[in-house]
Amino acid sequence: MENEKKIRVAITHGDTNGVGYELILKAFEDASMLELCTPIIYGSPQVADIHAKALDMDVHFNVINDARKASDNRLNLLNCFDGEDIPVELGQATPESGQAALTALDRALDDYKQGLFDVLVTAPVNRSTTKGFHGHAEYIAHKLGVNGKTISLLAGEELRVALVTNNLAIKDIAESLTRQKIVEKGALLHEALRRDLRISSPRIAVLSLNPRCGEDGALGDEEKEIITPAISELEEQGIQAFGPYAADGFFGRADYYDFDAVLAMYHDQGMAPFKTLAAEEGVRLTSGLSLVRTAPAGGVSFSLAGRGQTDPCAMHHAIYLAIDVFRNRINYDEPLKNPLPKLYHEKRDESEKVRFRSAPNKEPNKGEEAAER
Repeated sequence: MENEKKIRVAITHGDTNGVGYELILKAFEDASMLELCTPIIYGSPQVADIHAKALDMDVHFNVINDARKASDNRLNLLNCFDGEDIPVELGQATPESGQAALTALDRALDDYKQGLFDVLVTAPVNRSTTKGFHGHAEYIAHKLGVNGKTISLLAGEELRVALVTNNLAIKDIAESLTRQKIVEKGALLHEALRRDLRISSPRIAVLSLNPRCGEDGALGDEEKEIITPAISELEEQGIQAFGPYAADGFFGRADYYDFDAVLAMYHDQGMAPFKTLAAEEGVRLTSGLSLVRTAPAGGVSFSLAGRGQTDPCAMHHAIYLAIDVFRNRINYDEPLKNPLPKLYHEKRDESEKVRFRSAPNKEPNKGEEAAER
């Protein structure tokens, strides 16, 4: 994209029986949004009109069949399929509405491969009605041929949360938890904070698995055998990771204010406090992809579909964050394109350790590290 052009924001409509269109239409009721970016809604004019009428909103779309024809200062709607083939049953989970969500997402990803937009914002999708779909992050990574790891970061005004495990039954969490997995997620979170959010030296709080951090093994030994060693390994990589912290006391005392992000062990441990503290503005960011992808943190909300009760704040923030991350990555990557030649002693050691040594052949002293922090 040329620098003088507005950032092109692709927005997929999500499940056509949910609140996706309401979030989108309400977000762009604010005329200043069109000054900020050029939106391209991937969906259907017929389906969009049904939602607009249900919400009693007068919306004027620039209907297009090719993203290249998107106009600045217009609410562009790219027609992905014949809406007459998709029965709209507001508030109902149907296979047709789920397939409509995937059709729009597939079209958007095909266009991204051609460089037709800059960032992607996705409206909510219902997993139960979308065959072969286990979440946007996994689906997008597969479609783009990404072999590396990704991480989803939930971001609010005052709290950021990432998960080590996700969508697992409680009985399976402890068995799934490994030191390697915690280290991997911690490193991905650290990189996301630095590159996507431009936090130069992020501080990460790592939560425990068991109540009261296992109470010296009386309530479980995962803290001693898995989580604490993982934190030490992250520290050896130069990552400021602290903990483990018992979740109840950590959130009860608002200790999250002292950190740039929290690494939770499982879904409800991280999501329950996040949705309590950042219910309205919460955004999900998928990091580790070449594509910048964000989404409102809420779900399909079938019970609210067509009622006009949905707050568009999270959609606003998802668009804002996508644009910020797009610019942050450019600014972060630019100085790395032409690195300075290595010094003599660096040529002899290709590892990351050289960056953290206080003197040749001397490992950093933990006391010195603590003083530096």
